[in-house]
Amino acid sequence: MKVKFGVIGANPKLRANLVFYNFNREKGELTALCDNDPDSLAAFRQAYPDMANVRTYSDYRELLADPEVEAVFIMVRDGMHEEMAVAALEAGKDVFLEKPMAITIEGCDRILETAYRTGKKLMIGHNMRYMDFVLKMKEVIDSGIIGEIQSVWCRHFVSYGSCYFRHYCAEQQSCNGLLLQKGAHDIDIIHWLTGGYAKRVVGMGRLSVYNRTADRLKPGEKPDRLASFSQDCWPPLEIKGLNPNMDVEDHSMLLMQLDNGIQASYEHCMYAPDSERNYTFIGTKGRVENIGDYHGDTSIHVWTQRGYRNEPDIVYHLKAKEGGHGGADTLIVDAFLDFVRSGVVPSVSPVAARNAVAAGVQGHYSMRNGNIPADIPPLPEELIRYFENGQKK
Repeated sequence: MKVKFGVIGANPKLRANLVFYNFNREKGELTALCDNDPDSLAAFRQAYPDMANVRTYSDYRELLADPEVEAVFIMVRDGMHEEMAVAALEAGKDVFLEKPMAITIEGCDRILETAYRTGKKLMIGHNMRYMDFVLKMKEVIDSGIIGEIQSVWCRHFVSYGSCYFRHYCAEQQSCNGLLLQKGAHDIDIIHWLTGGYAKRVVGMGRLSVYNRTADRLKPGEKPDRLASFSQDCWPPLEIKGLNPNMDVEDHSMLLMQLDNGIQASYEHCMYAPDSERNYTFIGTKGRVENIGDYHGDTSIHVWTQRGYRNEPDIVYHLKAKEGGHGGADTLIVDAFLDFVRSGVVPSVSPVAARNAVAAGVQGHYSMRNGNIPADIPPLPEELIRYFENGQKK
């Protein structure tokens, strides 16, 4: 059985291409498409002439009213996630929702409650759970070779960070902050690999570089997001075409106290010259660290003996894989279609996605209010049990 699905957000140059490029034609059939920008619909038609029969809509509510559409991929800007996900679930559609789940804790909880009440399947786009380097680190940790994890550090360098300051992500009202748009990935991985959720956080961050650039978008100009991926997009203070309005931090630091006693830190910088996520998990018998992530060849280093030396005791070499985000995009789309078709529960947890957002939201609250500690509000046990049971009552 093929899943007949629709996509809300059609620009093939943006995140929607996760679906267009990666879905398995044996498992799914793209039936309908929605975008309120005619140029995005035209770009899809040009990029994918083999899918000329796909119906198009300019209003997402019209797509949700299409009786042939069984499931939807919601691939729009962050601030619209809550509204569209709730509407899709209420319309009886299974939902793949791009991360972050929402831009408020209340928005996440409303989505979870709607999925619970309607019984429709919900999956969040945390594709890092399908990346080889993450899976290998999880394997090392689960083996017990480095003992009980007690401390975690994650540093995220983002050379293309100016991209987020060209469009809606530059403004708090549209995205809240980059601890959600970017950090939700890493917070989720820290939670997953340690087996705990943040219960209290402290944040610190500033808008310190991009607010000092001189050349900004003029009224009516569309941002060129891809310009930030050019080698010419350097140095940061000379970058052109950024959003004239910005109040989101361009570097952030987050300290987390997890509910299982583990302590963790996450930092990202949006004006770094290089791009890499670097995790270190330290246990009672050793530590594990990744060198590289999904951009090329990666190695996982493990230390289990004490000594003053640079060489790890064990090294795992991982080969680069083809496809978006090191092949993870294909795997996560496949996992959603399997979930809808056969009930195969994916490794991505909606509760974990909510808790990643919650840590980011409270981290931004902390950094904007004198770095005060902020607690994560708990979910009702009934919702936790439902999603831990593979979304079955």
